[in-house]
Amino acid sequence: MSAEQIAKKLWDLCNVLRDDGVTYHQYLNELTFILFLKLSEIKNFEGDIPERYQWKKLKEEKDNKALFDLYRDLLANISRESTSASIKEIYENASTTLRKPVNLRTLITQIDGIDWYDDQEQDMIAHVYEDLLEKNAGEKKSGAGQYFTPRPLINIMVELLAPKVGEKWNDPAAGTFGFMIAANEYLKAKTDDYFDLSPAEIEFQKKKAFSGCELVQDAHRLALMNAKLHGLESTIYLDDTLSNKGKDFKNFDGVLANPPFGTKKGGEKPTRDDFTFPSSNKQLNFLQHIYRSLHKKGTARAAVVLPDNVLFEDGDGQRVRRDLMDKCDLHTILRLPTGIFYAAGVKTNVLFFNRGTKETGNTKNIWFYDMRTNVESYGKRTLFTRKAFDGFIKAYTGGIEPEKVAESYNGAIDHNKREAIKDERWQQFSREDIAAKNDSLDIGLIEDESVSKNANLGEPLDIAKEAAEELNDIQKELNRIIELLG
Repeated sequence: MSAEQIAKKLWDLCNVLRDDGVTYHQYLNELTFILFLKLSEIKNFEGDIPERYQWKKLKEEKDNKALFDLYRDLLANISRESTSASIKEIYENASTTLRKPVNLRTLITQIDGIDWYDDQEQDMIAHVYEDLLEKNAGEKKSGAGQYFTPRPLINIMVELLAPKVGEKWNDPAAGTFGFMIAANEYLKAKTDDYFDLSPAEIEFQKKKAFSGCELVQDAHRLALMNAKLHGLESTIYLDDTLSNKGKDFKNFDGVLANPPFGTKKGGEKPTRDDFTFPSSNKQLNFLQHIYRSLHKKGTARAAVVLPDNVLFEDGDGQRVRRDLMDKCDLHTILRLPTGIFYAAGVKTNVLFFNRGTKETGNTKNIWFYDMRTNVESYGKRTLFTRKAFDGFIKAYTGGIEPEKVAESYNGAIDHNKREAIKDERWQQFSREDIAAKNDSLDIGLIEDESVSKNANLGEPLDIAKEAAEELNDIQKELNRIIELLG
């Protein structure tokens, strides 16, 4: 059975539990608690778990009520009783949303019956878990999309920044740790699964190369599990990067992030006291944090997903953009298509920049690539895949093959190579051009055919399609409930 088939099987189990009042998001948390116990058996770290809570004890208990009582006791006490830091964190404040003992029995039986290795004897549990995270993010009612970035976008951001062994990378809004997992997998592929490295280098990659911070406990729990499944013992703080804790996150070689959208609750400023331009706009604060957290040796770089308002907002927005362009070489802005994140119509971008060795004058030119205008609407009918980035990759690298980016990359972008790329979506603006626009970066979009042809109906039509798809999903769920009732 493939990883995708196993993930579907586990996900479909949620339908069995719906009459127990369990939502998809709650179900994923429940799966995390149970899968971790199974994982301890597969990965041979069962000794970290108190004996009475080990997987074999749950399997051996024949009475459903006694099993349920044991499970609830486990969730209440395992964090306190275990000496393992990862177990303490994953089960911190854990509780079950299940109400019927028979449903717990179903989950344990199904999970225990899965063959977690494919024909090549490769462990699939990490891939299965990633698929479950992606499915959860696709359930718009769960709100999980806010901390899940589409995998094709994550992979492109990682590949174009080309992490290196021995570097320190960070995600200050870690979500489920997807960016750091992808960076780790990228380097494993480059080094024959770290086989080419020394023991000291392997230890560094496993424990110190990747780190993150996540504010929401449920997401933090999923991030810890995701890291553990991928063989990482990374530090992932349960905290707020925009609090004074964030001042400790610095001197990184690279940052990859998709900070949460929105404003601080009540419009208040961040609790950190070191921002030059403290704002009620969380994205502006995260952007400040990110470029300040990079070292100044000349090779530190970042790629960050940000909404359109960061590109044009006046006041603090203008001041932060100027500061960014002074301290960093903001060399590329990718205008992403709508419909790839959980909220219909949200317009986002990726900002790529390198930290300079000095504090002023680092940005000379910025290249913009428009993946948004006159493109297909992505959703359930048109999947968002790596192929969508073909034109951008060629433009970004100046025609260098993606697999050769790591060899050619030295922490800087060769703007001269980019001049040769002819693509109407690829435009360059000088720092002077941008200054003449009051430092607005809301530029680089090509002419929208829908404006000239049908009075800008494009975006409303996309939103209407999304709404129709959601209504269709709701109708299917209603039909299922009616079938169960009758």
